Amino acid sequence: MNGAAAPEPTEAPAPSPQVPLDWRFSQVFGERGAGEDVQDVDIISAIEFNKSGHHLATGDRGGRVVLFERTDAKDHVSRKDAEKADYSISRHPEFRYKTEFQSHEPEFDYLKSLEIEEKINKIKWCQETNGASFLLSTNDKTIKFWKVQEKKVKKICEMNMNPSNAPANGSPAGSTMCGSSARTPNGGILKPGGLPLLRLPVVTSQETSLAANCRRVYAHAHDYHINSISNNSDGETFISADDLRINLWNLEISNQSFNIVDVKPTNMEDLTEVITSAEFHPSHCNTLAYSSSKGSIRLVDLRQSALCDTHSKLFEQHEAPGSRSFFTEIIASISDIKFSMDGRHILSRDYMTLKLWDVNMDSGPVATFQVHEYLRPKLCDLYENDSIFDKFECCQSGDGLRVATGSYSNIFRVFNCGAGGSEVTTLEATRNPTRRQIQNPARPARSLGSLTRVVRRGPENTGIDANGNSYDLSTKLLHLAWHPSENLIACAAANSLYMYYA
Repeated sequence: MNGAAAPEPTEAPAPSPQVPLDWRFSQVFGERGAGEDVQDVDIISAIEFNKSGHHLATGDRGGRVVLFERTDAKDHVSRKDAEKADYSISRHPEFRYKTEFQSHEPEFDYLKSLEIEEKINKIKWCQETNGASFLLSTNDKTIKFWKVQEKKVKKICEMNMNPSNAPANGSPAGSTMCGSSARTPNGGILKPGGLPLLRLPVVTSQETSLAANCRRVYAHAHDYHINSISNNSDGETFISADDLRINLWNLEISNQSFNIVDVKPTNMEDLTEVITSAEFHPSHCNTLAYSSSKGSIRLVDLRQSALCDTHSKLFEQHEAPGSRSFFTEIIASISDIKFSMDGRHILSRDYMTLKLWDVNMDSGPVATFQVHEYLRPKLCDLYENDSIFDKFECCQSGDGLRVATGSYSNIFRVFNCGAGGSEVTTLEATRNPTRRQIQNPARPARSLGSLTRVVRRGPENTGIDANGNSYDLSTKLLHLAWHPSENLIACAAANSLYMYYA
């Protein structure tokens, strides 16, 4: 209106490319020696950090839960004091063994003639209260709620008895007089015309021990094997999922649960898909997601109805025409899903790929990462030896910029899903994690903000020779977890727990 020229719109500066992370070996617990056989009961089957990242829990096939605690966070040492003491402050999280307990025992269902393994399928941390840690652990049928707390060991250190006043050589007690008072056999003082003073043992608490107590047992609610448990952000409820149903529990009530999802058909011959994983939204207590064997993810709103048979959103990727084969549906089955910490994205893992979904866009994944594309020509062999049914887990960094998942030959892969990132890192669960790493040529990538779907392939020959025969299907890295606030990954290779930092 005043004739002044309107300023020209300026383009937003392009996001600066992220610096690739330099992953290094940090720690290992339960490392296997050369030629040492691994017992099946010692193989790790679940890994989980707590919300603060100060504790880590693992479960194994023997029904045990092992807890680790962070050590560097407890040492409140200033840098100035560290320099005076001539030692350096650790720049990455370090953990130490804390305690372990037997969570589940093998059972037998006499009504169904079914043996129930003690193997721990999932572990979830609950909110801490008064310095005590709480966690849920489950095997195929039974969920248990555990409380782990430090308890002081009370010991009697003093009896308040003076040995010199004890009767000796048969002399009558109390014959020794001290002025006008007499001594009683237990060291008390008997005053003239009065009663002896009461003397009690002195109890002290100098030592502490960790005690794990099972507070509640949630049983007899699943006809099929439990594959997932997830606690709600409200701190009061959690869900458990098997192949056909998802149940909602209250932590305080163990004899009652509510069935909120039921995909069991009237005629089991009409069954076409099963539930493979389920998880609550990290901050919305009314929202949960569950995946299926057909490669789809359903978002459910608990406010819509008591029985959530209808989903609020459906995430699935439609296959290209003419690309369907005998193995298409098998490899499309999702083995694990994880919400990002902000709840904006869902990470899913099927047999061949890792997919990142935007909860606001149900037309397809915003990014797809090829995990072991070199195995595609070998699908027939993988089917014959049942390796095609292996269930790999996935995890995402706390800032949401990177994702990770495992593969065969005890390797796991870290992908950059941030703006301008094309980083793909292959690491092996050994003390030298980068010995299999092959540099990946830089490729342009889209940010998550642009709703363009991208496919990023890692090096096709990672750890594989020209004939493609060097991978080892017997050593597979199924379980791993990312620290909630640090670039630290904990992963399980058989009975060994490896940690890597960047």
